[in-house]
Parts: sequence; structure tokens; C-alpha cells
Amino acid sequence: MKNEISHMAIFTINMERAKKFYSTVFNWGFTDYGPSDFTQIKVNDGSQEKLIGAFQDRKYQLTDEKVIGFECSITVADIDDTLQLVESSGGVILMPKTEIPHVGWLIKFKDTEGNIVCAIQYFLKNR
Repeated sequence: MKNEISHMAIFTINMERAKKFYSTVFNWGFTDYGPSDFTQIKVNDGSQEKLIGAFQDRKYQLTDEKVIGFECSITVADIDDTLQLVESSGGVILMPKTEIPHVGWLIKFKDTEGNIVCAIQYFLKNR
């Protein structure tokens, strides 16, 4: 389905502390993926682990202001169209179209209210 929230990122200062907290509170599992300051978050549903997001070091923020909260990604059918719509609707592109190998195309932008949002067009084999 297009235009649904498909991923979220929780910014961390201390990765191990964050893992311990979320593991205890929500019984989430984790898989290291990519750089050492990026970890996938998975939820156990009884039969398999479902990827729901990631912890990422606060250094990956795109603005000078400290982001408190989650960064979410919205699945889109066409990343280029979405980029144009963001700009023509008053949004500001913070990270241009970027490929995440084996995953898809991603943009990050600031909406008209100052929120940071991601849009992702997944490669077909991933959806």
C-alpha cells in the first residue's frame, strides 16, 4: 500500500542503554545493520520478527535543533513525484534522493510545520 507509515527511527545517545530500555519495556529485538551506530528494531509477533524501525545515533539528525521524538518514513509509489510535491507545497528538502542499497530510494524533508519526515520508494523485491 502506498502512502502508509513503513518505518520509524528513534534517535539515541547511548545505543546499549536504548536497547536495554526498549527490550525491557516492549520486548523488542535488535539486529545490527550497516554502521555500528545504526540498529534495526524488530518486534516478535510469535511466529517471526517483523522489522519496524531503527535506532540511529543522534549525529544523523539533519538540523541544528535537537530532535526529540521519532522520525517516520512514509512509503510512496514514486519518490521523484513526491519530492516535487514536497517542494511545490512549501516543504524543504533536507536530504536529496538517496539510494539505500537493497532497500529503496529515500528523501528527508521538513514539512510546513517544521517536522522532519522521510519518504521512501521501496525496490519492488522488498515489498
